[in-house]
Amino acid sequence: MADALNVAVLGAGGTMGSGMARNIAHAGIELSVWDRTRAKVEPLAAEGARIGATPAEAAADADVIVTMLPDADIVLATMCSEHGGLAGARDGSVWVQMSTIGEQGTERCIEVVGQLGVEFVDAPVLGTKQPAADGKLVVMASGPEQLRDRVQPVFDAVGQRTIWVGEAGAGSRLKLVTNAWLVSVVAGVADAVTLAQGLDLDPALFLEAIAGQALDAPYARIKAQAMIDRDFEPTFALKHAAKDARLAVDAAERRELDLPVLAAIARRMAEAVPAHGDEDVSATYLRSAP
Repeated sequence: MADALNVAVLGAGGTMGSGMARNIAHAGIELSVWDRTRAKVEPLAAEGARIGATPAEAAADADVIVTMLPDADIVLATMCSEHGGLAGARDGSVWVQMSTIGEQGTERCIEVVGQLGVEFVDAPVLGTKQPAADGKLVVMASGPEQLRDRVQPVFDAVGQRTIWVGEAGAGSRLKLVTNAWLVSVVAGVADAVTLAQGLDLDPALFLEAIAGQALDAPYARIKAQAMIDRDFEPTFALKHAAKDARLAVDAAERRELDLPVLAAIARRMAEAVPAHGDEDVSATYLRSAP
């Protein structure tokens, strides 16, 4: 099935989209790509990708149209504008929305496709730059069961595992939960490292103390070391983490859930964005660092 599949990736020049597009091409799937900055996708031509001048041009022959873009407004503009992906989509194509756009953003996408002849799968991913490059993402997919076989080759190309969650929208809700945990780990580590330094301790002792214990976690260790080294080369930009934290808070507030720790983390990360938004999420530590 994968040999006959034609996939368009819109947003293929981004941190996540570029790795995903390469892995789709390496899986033997016919690929077309588009990005707001054309220079970012030109290297994909060497992988056999066709570059579209507009989203509509990239999507013209696609069986599956993947969006991997920063937020809901950009996703909808890319798909719904005069030269957007939906303008070029053929009947029976499937829009696979893999960006992290939250609950309300996903509902807006579902509303749009409800008025058109395009199928929709909500499938955000868990992972950052390196897992995207390695094809090791976790795909949290949701949508009509009859579409699973059609889109699974794409998920197999970009991920090590696919979790089918339920009807469209459930995948994005699960992504909010995983992101709430991610930002909580980063914020907790930032406080621990800052506290150690404030108490005149080498924060490396914190990592030594938790090593091999139930409290230890690979992600916490990676982010703590980045803070200690002040190495904030982005694998997941702080501005995107702050956006994702806010989306989780918004979803909680819609259901009148009281999550004060998550709300505080979202506020703290937002405060760090003006100075450090393009750096790694671990740079939230700089808001507190002595």
